[in-house]
Amino acid sequence: MVGFKPSDLPPTPGVKFLSAGTAACIADLFTFPLDTAKVRLQIQGESAVSGAAKGIRYKGVFGTISTIVKTEGPRSLYNGLVAGLQRQMSFASIRIGLYDTVKLFYTNGKDKAGIGSRILAGCTTGAMAVTIAQPTDVVKVRFQAQINLHGVKRRYNGTLDAYKTIAKEEGMRGLWKGTLPNVTRNAIVNCTELVTYDLIKEALLQHRLLTDNLPCHFFSAFGAGFCTTVIASPVDVVKTRYMNSPPGQYKSAINCAWTMATKEGPTAFYKGFVPSFLRLGSWNVVMFVSYEQLKRAMMMSKQNFAPTG
Repeated sequence: MVGFKPSDLPPTPGVKFLSAGTAACIADLFTFPLDTAKVRLQIQGESAVSGAAKGIRYKGVFGTISTIVKTEGPRSLYNGLVAGLQRQMSFASIRIGLYDTVKLFYTNGKDKAGIGSRILAGCTTGAMAVTIAQPTDVVKVRFQAQINLHGVKRRYNGTLDAYKTIAKEEGMRGLWKGTLPNVTRNAIVNCTELVTYDLIKEALLQHRLLTDNLPCHFFSAFGAGFCTTVIASPVDVVKTRYMNSPPGQYKSAINCAWTMATKEGPTAFYKGFVPSFLRLGSWNVVMFVSYEQLKRAMMMSKQNFAPTG
C-alpha cells in the first residue's frame, strides 16, 4: 500500500495480547537481578532466617547484587527466572494486552476515555491477570528469596518441583497464597502504570513536544515507573513478605502488615524502594518501548502478508 504507515491500522486485541507478553519477558530478562535484589531487601529482617544465612546483610541495591554474587554466585541473581517468564506471559498479556479493549468496553466504544474509565480498566485487567497468574508469582518470589549456600537447605529443586511441593504441603491454597495483597498491589500498579503512561504520552503528543516514537515512549514509561513505585511500594513489600513466609508465620496479609508496622516501623513498608524504582523504572522503559515496537512490527507483518485480492 503506497504511503502506508504502521499507525494507519489500529493493533488488534490479539496483537496487543501477544506483544505485551513478549515485551514483558524481554523486560524481565534485562531487569531480573534488580527484582531479586528488591525481594532480598524486602524480606530482610524476618526471623525465619537461620544457619549460614544469618550473617548475611544486604545494603542498597548494588550492594545486595554484589553480596549475592560473592556469596552465591551470579546465577543466583536469576533464581526464579523460569517462573518469572511464565508469569509475564500469562500476567502481562492480560493486564497490558487487554487494557485498551476493556477501556473501550467501559467507554461504550468511544475512543476518548476519562480518568474513571482508565482506572476501571486498569483495576479490571490487573485483577484478572493476578487471579490467573498467582501461582507463578508465588514460585518466582520463593525462588528469589531462596539463598543458595552450603549449609542452607534449598526449599525447591526446580520450578516444577516448587509447584508440586507447594500443592502437596500447603494445598492448592498455597499456590494462591497472597492473592488478596497481590490483587490489591496489581490493581494499584496497573492503574498507576497504565493510566500515567497513557496520560503522559497523550500530553506529550497533544502539546507536540514529541512524536509517537521511541523518545516519547521512553519518557512516558519512565514517568509511569516512578509514580507506580511511590504508590505501590508498601503493598508490594507486604505481598513479598507474605508470599515468601512459611505456613503459620502470619495469619493473613493484614497480620503481616501489622507485624511489620509494630516490629520494624513504617519505614519497613519502603524497604527495597531504590531497587523497586530502578527495577520498575527500567522494566517499564524496556517493556513499553518493546511493546510499542512489537505492535508496529506485527501490524506491518500482518499487512505485508495480507491477501491483496
